[in-house]
Amino acid sequence: MSSTTRITVTLPSDQVAEIRKLTDNVSGYVAEAVARQIRHQLIGDDLRRYEEEHGGFSGEELAEAQSKIFGAVGSTKGADAA
Repeated sequence: MSSTTRITVTLPSDQVAEIRKLTDNVSGYVAEAVARQIRHQLIGDDLRRYEEEHGGFSGEELAEAQSKIFGAVGSTKGADAA
C-alpha cells in the first residue's frame, strides 16, 4: 500500500453532498479524481511535446486515434454487461 498524507481541502457544500451520495469513502473518491486529473495533465503535456517536435496530427491520425479510443470504450462496456 502506498503511503498517504492527511491534508485539508475545501469543496463546495453541494459537491460534498453529491460525493457522499455516491460513496462512503470520500477520501478514496477524491484521490481517484485527482489521479485521473494528473493522468489527463500528463497526457496533454506529452501530446503538446510530440506536436512541437513532429508537427500537428493529421486528420487521418486523429480519426484513427478516436476509433481506437471509442473501440476500447465500447469493448469495456460490453465486458461490463457480460
